[in-house]
Amino acid sequence: MQLTAIGLNHQTAPLSIREKLAFAAVTLPDAVRGLIESRAAAEAVILSTCNRTELYCVGDAERVIEWLAEYQNLNIDEIRPYLYTYGCSDTIRHAFRVACGLDSMVLGEPQILGQIKDAVRVAQEQAALDTWLNALFQKTFAVAKEVRTGTAVGENSVSMAAASVKMAEQIFPDVADLNVLFIGAGEMIELVATYFAAKNPKLMAVANRTLPRAQELCEKLGVNAEPHLLAELPAILHEYDVVVSSTASQLPIVGKGMVERALRQRHHMPVFMLDLAVPRDIEEEVGELNDAYLYTVDDMMGIVQQGKEARQKAAAEAEVMVSQKVAEFIDWQKSRQSVPLIRALRDEGERARRQVLENAMKQLAKGTPPEEVLERLSVQLTNKLLHSPTRTLNKAGANDSDLVEAVAQIYHLEHPE
Repeated sequence: MQLTAIGLNHQTAPLSIREKLAFAAVTLPDAVRGLIESRAAAEAVILSTCNRTELYCVGDAERVIEWLAEYQNLNIDEIRPYLYTYGCSDTIRHAFRVACGLDSMVLGEPQILGQIKDAVRVAQEQAALDTWLNALFQKTFAVAKEVRTGTAVGENSVSMAAASVKMAEQIFPDVADLNVLFIGAGEMIELVATYFAAKNPKLMAVANRTLPRAQELCEKLGVNAEPHLLAELPAILHEYDVVVSSTASQLPIVGKGMVERALRQRHHMPVFMLDLAVPRDIEEEVGELNDAYLYTVDDMMGIVQQGKEARQKAAAEAEVMVSQKVAEFIDWQKSRQSVPLIRALRDEGERARRQVLENAMKQLAKGTPPEEVLERLSVQLTNKLLHSPTRTLNKAGANDSDLVEAVAQIYHLEHPE
């Protein structure tokens, strides 16, 4: 059995295949336990997200694939074309890259590290972790932390939603002190609202053409979100520090006059307004008002593109760091592989020492002079320790240059050419 990883992700498989191989959170403990009990793997961690399913194992790769197909009730030939299988060193590199966000759909995204930690925790609870995977993932977490600290791979916004929050944070010191209004309740608004919700703003509100859809989105966002109808905008706009709009309206919903009145009610406290709609939801002239900071979808695209370029540059630095850490871990693995041999060698030396010491004590008890006993002890111990290497060299002869070189190196000998 060897260290291996079997999986598929957004790059190798379409959603229709990924969803068939995904493990629900409630079934994951049972799956990990089942994989160990199948004897296909001695150690196992199963990582399952919307974009990837991966099985990190100390086991037989082909048997793990057979188990995966059987567990998910699929024909093995149906899934095999979408799977990648990594050997020892490639598994190490892959684990490091995934944890650092270098293999994610959104380069540098941080959520994957938490998902890996959850997967490892489940494996620990099922007693599916031992020496090798435990060491691999402890090193993986350390590498991810070092890469994120030492590079800017996760710092720049590479999505509209993330960029929206970043822009608001440039105007206001703390999103947690803000009231945020979302106009519309479509996919884009839901994504942006989710990012803002993660910052725990003081109050969130969703204004929509229909109240049930606004209520539905508010329930997803949390208890501090309240629904409104679009018709209420003139009466409530002044209460919000951040306004994000994305509807399918063909005409502007928020006009310059509405914003002017809101600013007067706010005593000209600044408001950040983000219009992600095409056509625009907020009149262009609003941007002329002193205390209204209006940004459009084109402004956001520029920020996103800059963020992508910055992350690509940081990713190159991160890849170099990952390569260094992979080499370090492989060196550690090799050193660990020699530990049993070192232990056995020391045990053999200790056995020889005790045997000659026991003989020496018997001779002393018989009254043999100590000088003679010490002489015999030294000769016997030397003969015992050199017997095996001498016999091996005699059997191999001078033709086995590797063995001769190894013995010369071990005993610091200068052997004749």
